[in-house]
Amino acid sequence: METKEQKLKNTHHGHAIKRFRHTLGIKQEALAAEMGLSQALISTYEQRKVLNDEVIERFAKALNVAPELIKDLEEDPVTVIIENNKLDNNSGSAYNYIAGDNIINNPIDKIAELFERLLEKEQEKIVLLEKLLGEKK
Repeated sequence: METKEQKLKNTHHGHAIKRFRHTLGIKQEALAAEMGLSQALISTYEQRKVLNDEVIERFAKALNVAPELIKDLEEDPVTVIIENNKLDNNSGSAYNYIAGDNIINNPIDKIAELFERLLEKEQEKIVLLEKLLGEKK
């Protein structure tokens, strides 16, 4: 039953370690030195989807987090898109990525478009709330 639950969750142990490391402002070299490993091995672990419990325990201790946080942290699709799309310094444009059936050339433009739509919806809510408050008075 536990393995079935693991498959249903969108977890990636290596990415969870990387996210905690980034949040804490720790470089791979520093984490490697603390754990007695090489930077290359830290990088390899961060790319693995599933890590054994012993490795997770070692990383949890080094990062001062509960092992369950590493095991259960689910991947956020937006974070994955942002982390995996970096600006190309030569051309100033972003790499393409696929969202559903669409190829999006510049994720920043898409984010801006989504933000504008969200802002419009919030403004509609404000107008509706003001109207409701006016009717109550």
